[in-house]
Amino acid sequence: MALSLTSGWRSCCDERRLGRSPAMKDPDSHEPLEELYRAAAGGGDRVPWDRGAPHPLLEHWDGDLAGAGRRALVVGSGLGTDAEFLAACGFDVVAFDASPTALVLCRERFPDSVVDYQVADLLELPAAWEQAFGFVLESLTVQSMAPRHHAAATSSVARMVAPGGVLLVIATARHDDVAPSGPPWPLTRAEIDAFRGRRPAHGAHRGRPRGRRPAALAGRVPPLMSADRERGLRSLAP
Repeated sequence: MALSLTSGWRSCCDERRLGRSPAMKDPDSHEPLEELYRAAAGGGDRVPWDRGAPHPLLEHWDGDLAGAGRRALVVGSGLGTDAEFLAACGFDVVAFDASPTALVLCRERFPDSVVDYQVADLLELPAAWEQAFGFVLESLTVQSMAPRHHAAATSSVARMVAPGGVLLVIATARHDDVAPSGPPWPLTRAEIDAFRGRRPAHGAHRGRPRGRRPAALAGRVPPLMSADRERGLRSLAP
């Protein structure tokens, strides 16, 4: 699978809030995540990663979002804004999250939704989903998991993409010589390339990324980094 990389965005979510969130304190357990959504459902604090709108890198992605006749999978769908955006584009959308309460909130927020919301674990996805989706969106989910799970989670995401399909990954990237201080745990270049299962194209990476830089990746659009695409994304940054 060929992937393109565009960078230059400032993060749309406050990583300090994510790090303080009880849902991020134990990345090996779904229960703190579920507790956070239960608190939000009961009128407590807003879920820190809920921006109330689709991720801008999805909204402004210049790839093919004509969804008629295509199935889409949204990984870690949270409160559903990305899934609903793809449904509005015409996709037949399946969206999953590890939190049952998150999906209850989705259905309350979007009572007329046509999205098929399901509870599922990224590391144990249904076999029937493998290679079943022409478009797969992974937005900030793998990096919320402890680094020891990144390889398995990445492999699980990639297996859902149908032959000839598109995988769009939105993640915060870090250079290998920048120590992770998660949660969240930004992805290294090797971890990003693992979504397509091969090394970067020769000469595709222009410049050396330093620290944390949100990155978007999309299937079938080489080379890995384009200066024009990078400038385009910077023009969208707040």
